[in-house]
Amino acid sequence: MPEPAPALRMSTAAGRGTLAAAVLASGMAFLDTTVVNVALPRLGEDLDASVSGLQWTVNGYLLTLAAFVLLGGALGDRFGRRRVFLLGVLWFTGASVLCGLALRTDWLIAARLLQGAGAALLTPGSLSLLQASFHPDERAKAIGVWSGLSGVSTALGPLLGGWLIDALSWRWIFFLNVPLAVLVVLAALRWVPESRDESTSRTRGTGERGRRFDVAGALLGAVALAGVTYALVDAPGRGLLSPPVAGAAVVAVLAAVAFVLVERRRGETAMLPTGLFGSRLFSVLNVFTVLVYAALGGFTFFIAVYLQNVVGWSAFVTGLALVPMTLLLLVGSPVAGALSAKIGPRLLLTVGPALAAVGLLLLREVGPGASYWREVLPGVAVFGLGLTMVVAPLTASVLAAVADRFAGVASGFNNAASRVGGLLAVAALPLLVGLSGTGYAQPTELTAAYRGALLWCAGLLLAGAAIAAVLVHRPPREG
Repeated sequence: MPEPAPALRMSTAAGRGTLAAAVLASGMAFLDTTVVNVALPRLGEDLDASVSGLQWTVNGYLLTLAAFVLLGGALGDRFGRRRVFLLGVLWFTGASVLCGLALRTDWLIAARLLQGAGAALLTPGSLSLLQASFHPDERAKAIGVWSGLSGVSTALGPLLGGWLIDALSWRWIFFLNVPLAVLVVLAALRWVPESRDESTSRTRGTGERGRRFDVAGALLGAVALAGVTYALVDAPGRGLLSPPVAGAAVVAVLAAVAFVLVERRRGETAMLPTGLFGSRLFSVLNVFTVLVYAALGGFTFFIAVYLQNVVGWSAFVTGLALVPMTLLLLVGSPVAGALSAKIGPRLLLTVGPALAAVGLLLLREVGPGASYWREVLPGVAVFGLGLTMVVAPLTASVLAAVADRFAGVASGFNNAASRVGGLLAVAALPLLVGLSGTGYAQPTELTAAYRGALLWCAGLLLAGAAIAAVLVHRPPREG
């Protein structure tokens, strides 16, 4: 039997309940992506964490999320989108509680790895539920509301998290997920219809099922990411040529090669069909994505710690200082997307990163006792304006660079590429700028590292701008 036609509408209780479940669930995942950076100084002090401990606190989540997000979407298609979505919510929430209860850094890192795996189940599920459940006439409206409200949650995350950290403890940024998850589960059980891709059940052993359920590819990707992350994070303490670091690097390379061979052998049935990279534009845009999001990830890792440990601000004020960047993205992205559709993506993808690099260079000069209005806000605003010119045109161009039947996997891979960029930046930048041990708690050492890191991030942005100027063109079709 064919999959039943979606029928939910925004005017019904079921439509509004389904939308609320998707928004709250994705909001939890987005919040934990942003707010943890604000908590790093307090968390590090409480758990006596080293720089590598802080790196793994951020990267543990990003690693499993990036490695398994495509598999998470495939599991929903195969076994039921609501079922896998609810599993992801419960998994994510249980891991959040473990994060909040952590008494040692290694405990926290293990819980963050689990939390990222839960996010890999619920993040694609929150959007696929809307796609599969709403009537085609209402689908775009529902996804638009989801995008807007998810953006608001991203903007409020550092602000709410900063208040919780100051008023209670860093642990409450994780415990906050419990009441949110209760609301999500109740709404999903009450209103969200179950759906799945029936073709994956009817065509056992066919290429379509294989493409959607590639466990080997996901595991090899995770091993490759874990190996390179371990090598970069542990190199300052152990040495580049030490057996653990060198061994992790070798494992990463071998796993990456095996991943490519496995996916190439499976062809279009792979989780990541290598034929996608026959589109030069798709390949270029994903390299661009890694560069830009590496700069973003490195910047957010350093700025939150620097504003608290050097400038002397509270966690709440630090979260408040970064809100304009997200508000610009929320308000300006639709405008940038519409402009890109008219003039093509090249100009925006060239000017945007260059403008963001200027913002980072302005923020390099921030020092102890800095004025927010005169010294911090201009840099944050310029950086945010630059990113606003990038996000929507980049997403639209990635989707337009491949055939329609690959739109889902292309979008998922580009999302994973953005996570990988942030992961690699957080792993590599402390090594590149000489920050290790408890140096993040020493203002002089942290200042030198912060200014060096922002130079590296600005360089990544300018490299992205150069790639866009030379290699990006208008996609061959729109949509």
